[in-house]
Amino acid sequence: MSEPAKLQRRLRAEFAQEPQQRQGPHRQQGGAAGAASPVSTLRASGKKVPADPAILTGIIIGVAVLSAGLVLVAGLLGGFYAAAPALAVAGIASALIVLRGGLKAERRLRGHAEDHRDRTWEQDETAAVTAAIHDMLRDIVVVRSLDGRILRANAVLRDLVGPVDPTGLTCAQLGLEFRARELPHRHDVEIATPDGARIYAWHDITMRDHAAGDLVVHSIARDVTEERRAEQERELARRRAEIASEAKSQLLATVSHEIRTPLSGILGMSHLIGQTRLTAEQKNYLAGIRQSGHALVQLVDDLLDFATIEAGRFQLRPSEEPFRPLLEGVVEMLSPRAHEKGIEIGSFVSAEVPTVMLLDGPRLRQVLYNVLGNAVKFTQSGGVFLETTVEAGHLVVRVADTGPGMSAEDQARIFDAFEQAGALTQRRGGAGLGLAISARILREAGGALTLSSQPGRGSVFTIRMPAAPTTAAMTGQGVPLRGSRVFLYAPDGPAARALQRTIETLGGNCRHLADLAGALAFAQGAAAGELTDVIVDNRLSAEFRRELAELPAFADRRVRRIYLVNPEERTGRAIGNGEGYDAWLIRPLRERSLVEVLRGRMKGIEIRDAINDNRPPPDEPCAEVGPVPSVGSGRILLAEDDPVNAMLTRSVLARAGFEVSLVEDFPALLRALDQPEAPPVVVITDLRMPGGDGHAVVRRLVGDDRHRLPVIVLTAEASPELSAELIACGAAAVLLKPADLQVLLGEVSRLIAVHS
Repeated sequence: MSEPAKLQRRLRAEFAQEPQQRQGPHRQQGGAAGAASPVSTLRASGKKVPADPAILTGIIIGVAVLSAGLVLVAGLLGGFYAAAPALAVAGIASALIVLRGGLKAERRLRGHAEDHRDRTWEQDETAAVTAAIHDMLRDIVVVRSLDGRILRANAVLRDLVGPVDPTGLTCAQLGLEFRARELPHRHDVEIATPDGARIYAWHDITMRDHAAGDLVVHSIARDVTEERRAEQERELARRRAEIASEAKSQLLATVSHEIRTPLSGILGMSHLIGQTRLTAEQKNYLAGIRQSGHALVQLVDDLLDFATIEAGRFQLRPSEEPFRPLLEGVVEMLSPRAHEKGIEIGSFVSAEVPTVMLLDGPRLRQVLYNVLGNAVKFTQSGGVFLETTVEAGHLVVRVADTGPGMSAEDQARIFDAFEQAGALTQRRGGAGLGLAISARILREAGGALTLSSQPGRGSVFTIRMPAAPTTAAMTGQGVPLRGSRVFLYAPDGPAARALQRTIETLGGNCRHLADLAGALAFAQGAAAGELTDVIVDNRLSAEFRRELAELPAFADRRVRRIYLVNPEERTGRAIGNGEGYDAWLIRPLRERSLVEVLRGRMKGIEIRDAINDNRPPPDEPCAEVGPVPSVGSGRILLAEDDPVNAMLTRSVLARAGFEVSLVEDFPALLRALDQPEAPPVVVITDLRMPGGDGHAVVRRLVGDDRHRLPVIVLTAEASPELSAELIACGAAAVLLKPADLQVLLGEVSRLIAVHS
């Protein structure tokens, strides 16, 4: 027999001994008792009480008074005139004492009854309020016996099941379907209604019924149909998103892999071609092929990493890695791109950074390349400064640039995939994956990529990657330049700042000046007589040779003169003792090379092992390599911001007999049309360039009454809707990149013929 059944039998046996008559109390105005006596009230409450104490008290008092009278009469008749009255008085006194006790007991009993009526009234009032709340909220309230039969139910259940009286029936007979939930005694119940199936969250509580004394199951249920439907929709959406994400990751991985195979052949063959005898024009074209190929390789790598991270298969492979050569290689790789724009890159590594660290070198190199490349891309003046430290077991690299900065809105989405910050006029080429992948890589590694920026004041990206020193190098570089006293004559900027801080970190003393007046004042001071080295930036070398070189502080033969130059300039200029320099250094500096030169062990710089970013060389005179039929003459205005595409289109048009003017953004395009020279016969423009919106520029070019120029638009977006929009804006033709050159020449000839 189950425990609830045993408890039920004990309760029934206990209640069977009590009278079956029960009467509910009624609360009277002002707290006065009702018509029922206290005993009957307590009996109605189910408590055992003795006979009515008022009756017992009256009987006892009557017996006591009667006994006293009999004693008095008998005593007087027997001649006990003193004892008889005494005994009678004692009997009467006893009766009075008993009467007083009975009155007190009656008062206590009435007080208990009043308290019981108050509690019962409060319970009934609470039950009525609760029932009203449940009815208002359309909650189901049901009381069932242990065998599942319904004893009581509120009106909500009756409304839901129709005209059937649920009393005495089970939930199954009413058609209620129970579905168990995670928690015990909780279910989801589906009820068929005229308006469709409804789902209720059902909760059971087993307790004793105070009216009957039996164990019953109290159940409360609330309509959660909309919540359950929302949960199902969310779950369905989650599953669909997982399936779509998996499909996208597989597609990216497959396509990226298939692209990498022919790319390897293209880059390999271009390298072999570069080893043969080529004309200047062929070398220029080949450099453009290699630049485009490496850009596509970088994009494929980003797509593969993105697919790997999205699929959850990303893994870090930490190993012992020398950090300084890794960082210097990335800086050298991007320095030609920065120098082409006229900006500097400077890198400083704190002495606390160990020589060798346990980290994932290839992943850190990828993150550094993406973050530093992004800073170089968006910085037009000034430069980029890197500072590396160790904080709480993390390698921390801060990349600060002097670019345009970002608004709070741009900062919120800069680490999202396929996003670029800034207005349309500030954006450059790229897929918008580099920073997103870098942030994901660092997050997976337990680090972070954060940003601090203000519009107009540049940006600071902070790279935090877990790294630990190895047993091979538990300390930094030491102080190999102790005793070196260096005078640095260079323009202010990241490169000079990095060089000065590096010398001081390695134990030397460095005085940096960027103006002639300051240098003259320094040369006349006492500190100038203690110099061991003078480093002269090539940008100030003419001024140094003219104004400072013959001063005693710098003409001393014991002071080494070191020439600081960009790598692009070192091959075109002889540097040696003939110009008064003892050694030379190349920006950006390698720490080991700086130490070797300042200690007098090396006069030059070791061969760089970083690639030169495959940038095309400066424009050289192009030789004709074959006859190209002339299809026309006149000036064509070409607007293209991609240097490779610009070179390709310009070369084809020039060899066809046209004079080509090149601009690299929309403002330059509009300014070129305002020049006093003869207007171009055709305008060829890329749709996406810095400085404006392509649609608006096309409308402006076509709507200018001074020129009425035919416009050919080049775009990489293969969309019929976009072509229709551009034609509606006034474009004469829309060609998809990479454009067929013969088709381009044909369109140019056709438009010249139409507008001539």
